[in-house]
Formats: sequence, C-alpha cells, structure tokens
Amino acid sequence: MSDPLLHRREIWDGRIVHLTLDRVRFPDGREGELEFIRHAGAAAVVPFLDSPSDPDPRIVLLRQYRYAAGGYLFEIPAGMPEGSGEPWEECAHRELEEETGWRAADLRYLTRIYTTPGFTDEEIHLFAAAGLEGGAVHRDSDEYIEVVEMPFSQALDHIRTGEIVDAKTLSALLFLRVFLPGVWDEASSPPPRRESSFP
Repeated sequence: MSDPLLHRREIWDGRIVHLTLDRVRFPDGREGELEFIRHAGAAAVVPFLDSPSDPDPRIVLLRQYRYAAGGYLFEIPAGMPEGSGEPWEECAHRELEEETGWRAADLRYLTRIYTTPGFTDEEIHLFAAAGLEGGAVHRDSDEYIEVVEMPFSQALDHIRTGEIVDAKTLSALLFLRVFLPGVWDEASSPPPRRESSFP
C-alpha cells in the first residue's frame, strides 16, 4: 500500500505531543482529514520484589497524581525515552530507578501496546523486572508519586474492583496473569528497535 499521507499541517509542537492535521487517503481510495497526535512512545515496567515464580509474588506499583484523570492512579513505572536514540530496555531501566529507587538485574520484554490508535501513534513497550537492588530516585518536578508494594493477587483484585484503570498497567498485569510462567522459562525476546516518529 502506498503512503496514505497526502499533506500534513503542524498545529502544535509541544514538549510531549505534536499535533498535526493530516490529509490522508483511506484504503478505499477516499480522502479525508485526521487530527493526529505524534508521540515518542514510552517503556513501562512491572517490578517484582519477590521471585516471579513464587505463588503470590510482591510487585511495586506507583500511586501517582494525574491531572487528566482528576486524581491519583495506580500505575506501573513508565516514561518516555531520552532523546531519539535511547533503546527501550535502557528507557525501562532508567524509569524504574528514577521513579521507584530500584534497579533490575533481570529485565524481560513482554509486548507493546498502542494506547489510542484512533488519533495517536503512541506505543508503550511493556517489561517485567526481577532481581531488584537499591538505586536512587530522580523524579521530575511535576511527578507526585507514592511507591506501593502489594501481592500480585491484590493488584489483580484492584483491576476487578476498578481501582486500577490505567491502560498500560492493566495490559501488563493481565499479560503476566496469562503468560507469567513463560516469561522467565525462556530467553526474553528483544523489543523492536526504537524509531523516532519525529523528523
């Protein structure tokens, strides 16, 4: 299929998002305009305090203030890459330490998700981490975070009761609920190479 983009008009070029109005050709040949948010993507990590093979291992979550959600959310540590060349694994390691103070000896790639592909190219690469060791917290000035430890089963219960509603956190925890034994039973497949969506 040929490139569907016919014309792009920049509306806003911000620190986190870039909004454009794109003239595109759809699969049936028709043309139309789409508001499109370009985003550098992110890496997110489910950190295991105990061995993931334990019957009910403890994990680390964040209780983080989110203005857009109107309050605090339970989330896994996550963040955007630094610059256009930081690999997803390095981004995951860095964000884990910056937000929680933990370093991971063992990082496993899980999968990737598109957050809302109806209007953005943002994708989040999901990881699981084990073998945690003490590191140093380095949070951004606009991050209001409480580090919370809980059994994996309690986190799943928080999903069932609607206390965990963050999409990346839901995706990662439910992925692990289904595939956890296999994540550590075999060598971790690497994430796709990171390619910046920004010129």
